[in-house]
Amino acid sequence: MSEELTAASRDAVLAQAQLWLGTPYVHGASLRGVGCDCLGLVRGVWRAVYGSEPEPTPPYRPDWAEAQGRDTLAEAAGRHLAPLALAGVLPGDLLLFRWRDGAPAKHCGVASGPGRMIHAHDGACVADVALGVWRPRLAAAFRFPPLRENQP
Repeated sequence: MSEELTAASRDAVLAQAQLWLGTPYVHGASLRGVGCDCLGLVRGVWRAVYGSEPEPTPPYRPDWAEAQGRDTLAEAAGRHLAPLALAGVLPGDLLLFRWRDGAPAKHCGVASGPGRMIHAHDGACVADVALGVWRPRLAAAFRFPPLRENQP
């Protein structure tokens, strides 16, 4: 994997995530400026950087993680992104969070700087925030794939 193409993908992911700032929270949506949830933000960033989404996202309820009892968000991330040690996170990497130990991850954001992330949270617009209260809930991190030679 070319470090130059990997760095370019992190830069592209972060730049796209920043374009979503201020997008209202709408569960299940993924339209920049119109509405999204945390997964919708990541899906929209993926489309802008890589093209079509790597797999379809089925409809999901707010309690999807608890209802399924599987770590489906982490499983999906692992199919398309490279897992990272939490200490190796850089801006443009994907962060997954779980509400409590042993629970499936059900929130995500894009690292935006040291101790910061861009995310969509219920009741708020997409924002760039300090990890703060999120840090103890950080469950996993993933790196987006490198750009192909012909991508921007």
